[in-house]
Amino acid sequence: MAEILSPLKAIRAKCLDCVGDQPQEVRLCPCTDCPLYPYRMGHNPNRKGVGGFKDSAEAAEAEEI
Repeated sequence: MAEILSPLKAIRAKCLDCVGDQPQEVRLCPCTDCPLYPYRMGHNPNRKGVGGFKDSAEAAEAEEI
């Protein structure tokens, strides 16, 4: 039975397939016009900074707790 992947994991898997299962090649991907390019590392760039912390000092304090 096939594993069900989240959308980001499915994009990451597609990118790995595209470059011959070489993670370093995903990072170095030259296909910047690909619609999946911004998501190739398995992260959504539109959510950058989301999480409720205003700066890294607050994030560091939260990790200590």
